[in-house]
Amino acid sequence: MKKAGLAANDGQGDAADALEFEYELAEPPEKVWRALTIPELLAAWMMPNDISPEIGNRFAFAGPDTPIECEILDAEPERLLRYSWRERSQPGGAARQGPLDSTVTFTLARTVSGGTHLRIVHDGFARKTMPAVAMAGAGCRVSLGANRSSKPIAANTPRLLLRAA
Repeated sequence: MKKAGLAANDGQGDAADALEFEYELAEPPEKVWRALTIPELLAAWMMPNDISPEIGNRFAFAGPDTPIECEILDAEPERLLRYSWRERSQPGGAARQGPLDSTVTFTLARTVSGGTHLRIVHDGFARKTMPAVAMAGAGCRVSLGANRSSKPIAANTPRLLLRAA
């Protein structure tokens, strides 16, 4: 089962918008955790990075247009990974509403079958960027209708998890 959506808070001011994705994966949380926290494995489905999943550690993604600076805010192996996501504008870059300053949270829970329920929430992301552009730019690589299914699927999920073995 896979679900994806845009959760918009219609309040005023600093109300956060979030892109939310939920997946039921056959792989155990240990394997999914490795895919999220080992730089080479994370780079296979996101972007080149130097992540180290310890609270307070800073790391960066080598974004295609601008560097993305991150800091680990919370890390509970095989359960929770949360980091800040700060996209910095580069001189001469495309005009936008301002640099993206948001938070990404991965929540992992073991399923009865031994797999993983994975929930991904990118807070503060949707208001700054159109959803389709946001997903591609963040490396989410969500394929909408790629297999004639009415539900969005992560086109790279099998590759991500096979490499985490």
